[in-house]
Amino acid sequence: MTVTAIVGANWGDEGKGKMTDVLAARSSYVVRYQGGSNAGHTIINDYGKFSLHMLPSGVFHPEVWNVIGPGVALDMEQLIRERETLLAAGISEPKLAISDRAQIVLPLHRLLDELEEERLGSRSFGSTKRGIAPFYADKYAKLGIQTGDLFDEARLKERLEQSLAGKNILFTHLYNREPLDAAALVPVLRRLGEQLLPYMTDTTALLHQAWSGGESILFEGQLGALRDPDHGIYPYSTSSSTLAGFATVGAGLPPYAVTNILAVVKSYSSCVGAGPFISEIAGPRADELRRRGGDAGEFGVVTGRPRRMGWFDAVATRYGLTIQGATEVALTNLDVLGYLDEIPVCVAYKLADGTITENFPVTARLDGAQPVLEKLPGWKSDLSTVRSYDELPPAAQKYVEFIQAAGKVNISYISTGPHRNQLLAR
Repeated sequence: MTVTAIVGANWGDEGKGKMTDVLAARSSYVVRYQGGSNAGHTIINDYGKFSLHMLPSGVFHPEVWNVIGPGVALDMEQLIRERETLLAAGISEPKLAISDRAQIVLPLHRLLDELEEERLGSRSFGSTKRGIAPFYADKYAKLGIQTGDLFDEARLKERLEQSLAGKNILFTHLYNREPLDAAALVPVLRRLGEQLLPYMTDTTALLHQAWSGGESILFEGQLGALRDPDHGIYPYSTSSSTLAGFATVGAGLPPYAVTNILAVVKSYSSCVGAGPFISEIAGPRADELRRRGGDAGEFGVVTGRPRRMGWFDAVATRYGLTIQGATEVALTNLDVLGYLDEIPVCVAYKLADGTITENFPVTARLDGAQPVLEKLPGWKSDLSTVRSYDELPPAAQKYVEFIQAAGKVNISYISTGPHRNQLLAR
């Protein structure tokens, strides 16, 4: 049996969607286990280009079950829109299973997220305003709404009233807004629930049956290790664990079920959102790298914001691979660097007190840190048609070997473009 977790080793935006789409072809189940619609996976295949925020990236394979586990922040409206987009593009109805224990991102969560970012102004955390932080605050305050609550009107209204009791004080006295009415929200949520009812089931039982039967399962992670609230650049993190260790919790399988952890690493660095980003570059160099990055440049899938750009960061990547427990690496976007004569890489940090470190420090020590850079030779050629590792120019092979040595994990896959067939097995 094979259970593989596909996770990000950096800040997110590493290319996990492509890897999931490719590996789903030989899997039976693809499972989202955490996060919500606050990040997106871009998929480019024979059907076209798609941005998935809620649906798992196995939806382009009609034989694959796509599972939304109990640990997911379920944005029902976004999921419905994505399904309709796929069907309109001529893609077969996906096999979809939604946990009856998954909790729901409510309209009030999105409103709170937006109002709080506005209130914080220049001190904001760069939220996508998809309601994720308020959602998880409610979840752990025991105020959340499960999908299973949607079909008991009295219970749903009571749960909403409990949630709004404190929030309406905030709406009125902190944000100068009108209070929300639980009774008005009930029919909206019930209508959305009715549309998703055919897909709701006990996904934990479904996955246990698949796992015990030896079927292949992919866990699809959202964002990257450095956005984890416990191990990342807190408070510039997301609100759910981005680590492979949480995959079995958010999906409902035992911790020993995962047999392989494929961490995705980008050949350079990029991120959306605030927080320390030591290898960051600016100006024309950043603009050029951003323009060349990926199929349509480096812009946030959810927000459309230009991504912050930087050189490959060995310190952050090694740390991310360590806390993910990576057993292998997929290296993406190697083709993007083909325009450079020399390629800078960050090998250490110089902290504000003058200390040089190769270990990733706590956020408080990252203030004022500077990258220690080395330069590797570029290969000055187009890699988009390369289909085997041996065909890569020697300088490109050396760059791959440098990243493998820096991360101390074997690189099994190398992506040389955004399409499915632009992937080398190594």
